[in-house]
Amino acid sequence: MIPENIKKTLTKQHYKIVGKHSAVQICRWTKHSLLDEGTCYKEKFYGIKSHLCCQMTPSVIWCPNRCLHCWRAIELTLGEKINGKVDSPSEIIDGCINAQRKLLTGFKSNKKINLKKLKEAQEPTQFAISLSGEPTVYGRIGELIEELRRRNKTSFLVTNGLYPEKIIELRKRGQLPTQLYVSVNAPNKEIYEKIHRSVKKNAWEKLNETLKILPTLKCRTIFRMNLIRNLNMVEPENYAEMIKKSKPTFVEIKGFMSVGFARERLGYEKMPTNKEMEEFIKLLLKELGKDWKLLDSHEFSRAYVLGKDKKKLKIKKSER
Repeated sequence: MIPENIKKTLTKQHYKIVGKHSAVQICRWTKHSLLDEGTCYKEKFYGIKSHLCCQMTPSVIWCPNRCLHCWRAIELTLGEKINGKVDSPSEIIDGCINAQRKLLTGFKSNKKINLKKLKEAQEPTQFAISLSGEPTVYGRIGELIEELRRRNKTSFLVTNGLYPEKIIELRKRGQLPTQLYVSVNAPNKEIYEKIHRSVKKNAWEKLNETLKILPTLKCRTIFRMNLIRNLNMVEPENYAEMIKKSKPTFVEIKGFMSVGFARERLGYEKMPTNKEMEEFIKLLLKELGKDWKLLDSHEFSRAYVLGKDKKKLKIKKSER
């Protein structure tokens, strides 16, 4: 299903291909955590343990967008539909866990490794369904989330929001993830089209359809923004209107990183500083009103989380 030349490229980028259309990659923060050299913002914000997280995707090279800021090789994208018979959720989950174990094998020789954490990492308890591609184009994404829940694993699903019908399906079938992220990287249609270069003619409209659905979901929801200097750090009032409309549990804001293939499209000069981001966040909070606050930040990742109640940040057992 994935052409050999693309498989070779992905392997060079340290992906481990799983089955016909999925993949795993060890997150840098998983590595840092195993060496006791820090943890990611997900652990700081939400209590997700970095060394127990599996960063994966069921659609490694399928997506309707060609985003300027995407760090993957969007030139290799195979379209927005996975054709042919897809792998089952159990095959994907088992394959991802086995692939992660193989990728972690090399850590055993590192004298700095935390052996207790390495042993625990053999069975990840959190699946970050986001690595590459658009996860919801995998037709059985709801069953995948359901199977993860059955195995007592949490799931973070990151979507570009262009398939509102899929979100409605997840809601209807009771297959919503622990936390659902919708990426919103533009305050208006013109900037959206410039950044995302979607093959969908009505992409902006579809995104806004998804935002209208968020208040009806019985799961944690995240309005996710990736800020790019001199491109989308404008019109905080428009972002605020979309946030008010979608009523997310939290707003997560990250700074663009000029890494991977994104370096060829957007240079280092497009990376906002923490100070620039904090200034923009102040403007956004002013537009949102007094109920919204800056709840936490992870300076190294240039990640910030906004919300109304910091006590709700950490994921409780009842939310899993």
